[in-house]
Amino acid sequence: MTPFTRRIYALVSTIPYGQVSSYGEVAAMAGRPGAPRAVGSALARIPDDLDLPWWRVVNSSGKISTSPIHHTAQIQRALLEDEGVHFSTGGRIDWDLFGWTADGRSLESEPDWSTA
Repeated sequence: MTPFTRRIYALVSTIPYGQVSSYGEVAAMAGRPGAPRAVGSALARIPDDLDLPWWRVVNSSGKISTSPIHHTAQIQRALLEDEGVHFSTGGRIDWDLFGWTADGRSLESEPDWSTA
């Protein structure tokens, strides 16, 4: 496991119950602001023995962006809903209500609700 992957896992482990962060935000907090895909890749390779809340990381639009293989997107949505996270009819999460960053500020991404 690389040091970057360890940082990703450490950050994701601190996302509170009922809140989400974005791949880009996690990458920035880990010191690599241009690497959201690397965050996604690291989360796709979580070892089975690690209890990590991977489902709390979504894309910058506030949507689930996992592969539909093995129903991962449905599992992620169900896990988030079990934590009280709500989705719009377009499948987006409201950053103002559920967004989280390590320094306590809300995520700055403004979802475009006109297409939700």
